[in-house]
Formats: sequence, structure tokens, C-alpha cells
Amino acid sequence: MSEDERTLTIVIPALNEEDAIGATIQRCLDARDHIVAASSVDWVELIVVSDGSSDRTEEIAKGFSEVSVLAFDANRGYGAAIKTGWQHGRGEYLGFLDGDGTCDPNFFAELCLAIDADGADIALASRMGPDSEMPAIRTVGNRIFAWLLGALSKRSVDDTASGMRVVRRACLDELYPLPDGLHFTPAMSARVLIADSLKLVERPMAYAERTGESKLNVLRDGVRFFMAILRAAVTFRPARLLLVIAGVMGLGAVVVGSGPWLHWLRDGALGEWEIYRILLASLLATSTAIFACGAVVAERIAAIAHGRPPADSGVTGMLARLFTPRMRLFGGATLLLIAVGIVSPGIVEFMSTGEVAMHWSRAMLASLLVVIAMMLAVTTFLLNMMTLIEAEGAETVQERPPDRIRRAAL
Repeated sequence: MSEDERTLTIVIPALNEEDAIGATIQRCLDARDHIVAASSVDWVELIVVSDGSSDRTEEIAKGFSEVSVLAFDANRGYGAAIKTGWQHGRGEYLGFLDGDGTCDPNFFAELCLAIDADGADIALASRMGPDSEMPAIRTVGNRIFAWLLGALSKRSVDDTASGMRVVRRACLDELYPLPDGLHFTPAMSARVLIADSLKLVERPMAYAERTGESKLNVLRDGVRFFMAILRAAVTFRPARLLLVIAGVMGLGAVVVGSGPWLHWLRDGALGEWEIYRILLASLLATSTAIFACGAVVAERIAAIAHGRPPADSGVTGMLARLFTPRMRLFGGATLLLIAVGIVSPGIVEFMSTGEVAMHWSRAMLASLLVVIAMMLAVTTFLLNMMTLIEAEGAETVQERPPDRIRRAAL
């Protein structure tokens, strides 16, 4: 093989797959001619990684002379097997498929073509097409995770955990780190879609029922998949998650507080029994402000950490535009003035008589407004602090003298 030839490295991670590994390897070997003929790939290399298998998986794989076989002494995880295979491979394109016979290796040609045609970094083979034999419970789980990931990333994907993909080697530095376990694939999907720095394309493929027993535990691994998506959201786009929570809290505050508010508009008074609803509405409103302010600060932190500009579109961008220094100052001052106006009758009464007969609802509403004003002040302080730290860091880099190179004495 010459250096100018484009190579696809296919890694098969296998844990106790003696019933299926031989047929999977043979199908991959048979698919090489089709992959080369139907795509821009000039050469296909095949690497099997036995992930601490205790059956004949490694022995069967070593029976194929055209296959490189790596073996872990103990189980290290699905993701670890794939990453190790990629590390030992030499391909410009890096692929993997499960060793259970569910995926057709001929489809690698379609994935390589998709990367070339769309200028993508990752091509994913979706198991959610019309020719899929995926069990119903896993289909439902995939759709739930796809919906969640779409809501957090604003980009759509049908199959978050597909076990057949092709990745450009050049994007690995940006793609890593990825976990070692079975949540390797949803973590990859979440990182790509939420970080929004790499391009992913998806193509539907035929998917067969697996040979042998599945290693996937629906409950345990479902929780891991969920946490992988949330972890990516917190790392790259924390504001979106916080704003979802703020939206839920805000809606709750409106629903809970609407009853007392309508009662006051109708009767001009509040019943003592409504104090509990007002307390809950106040708590929810305060929580809304906390999460909204936290979203603005978190977005700024994530932008600095990942060297990108803060979001300027969607709800996050709109909130950032509203949270300008002038708007924060004006909003906080306005809330404080309104709070003082609400409790002013009580203040005047106390100054003149030494007693307060003002209704408790006025003090409660004023307290809520003061707390929100304080949140705006703290948010302003944190954002200004980060601006100063950024400026200080930039000045330090500019003023740093060039490194001196000293030649060691012979």
C-alpha cells in the first residue's frame, strides 16, 4: 500500500462473541472490494479487539490471516476497545461496527461517500430506518434519547447510539475524550451535536437481530446514556439546560400564582389561606431567576473555556442581549424602587406610629423583588470579573517575553 492511498480502518470490538465473530469478520473481508469500488477508499484494514473475552473469540479471530487481533487481559470496555483499535490502525478514515452480526459491513462504502459528499467529520449508520429489526424497548429508548439530544443541541439525529460509524482521524483531537464503556457512542453523538464544532451526517441502514446474548443492560446503560448526554450539555452548552429548568420553574410560578392574583383582582384582597400558594409561587419565581442568571454566567464560562464566542442566537442569545450591563443596572434599580414603593405604606406607618398593619403580601412581594435585584447584582459582578480575568490573561500573553533557547554545552 502506498502513502497516497486512502485507508479505512475498521475496528470490531468483541466481548465473548464466539458465536458471531467469525461470520462478522468474513463479511467484513468480503465487503472490502465493494467498499473500495463504491467509495473513495483505496484500502481497507481490519482490526479485532477482544475486550477481555473468556470464550473462543480471540482464537477465532486469529484464524483469519488478513486480520490484526488485539486482546485485553481483562475487560476494559466497548469504547476502550474501539479507541485502542483506532490507535493501532493507520487509516485516514476510522470505522467500527459491532461484532454481533447486526450490521452489514458493505454499508461502510455509503458512510465514506457521505463524509466526502457532505464534507462531514463523522458518518453514522442509523438503525431506525424501515429495515431495522431493533427490539421495541431499545427503539423507544433511542427515540427518547434522540429527542433529548435534539432539544439540548437544536440539531437532530435519529440514532444516538449506533454501533456503526466512520470518523475522520483528523478530528480525533477535537472529539476526545470519550468514555471507555458502552456509552461511548451516545457520548460521541452528544459531544458532536452539542459542541457544534464537528459535522455529523446520518444514513439509514438495514439492521438485523444480533447473534448471541446482548451485553446491553437497558436500565443501567440507559442511565449511562442519559448521563453522557447531560454531561456533554453541561460541558459545552450549559445555558440550554439551565434555561429549560428556568422555563419549567417560571411556568410553575405562573400557574401557582395565578389563583391568588385573580382573587386579588376580583375582590381587592387576599385570603389568609392563600399564603401557602403565594409562598410556593415566590419560591418558584426566585428559582426561575436563579437558573436564568446562572445560565448567563455558565454560557460565558463555557465560551471562555472552549475558545468560542458566546451564543448570539436562540433563547440563550436573546437572554445575553437582555443582560447587558446597562439593562442589568436599570433592571436592578427598577426592582428596588418598586419594592420600596410596595412597602412604603408600612414604612410610613411604622415611622409615625411604631406599628405596622400593612398586609403581609406586600412585604413578601417586595422581598421577592429585592432578592431578584441582588441576583442581577451578583450576576453583573461575576460577568465583570470574567471580563477582567480575560483582559488580564490577554495582556499577560502579549507581554510575555519570547522563550530563550539555550544550547547545551558539549
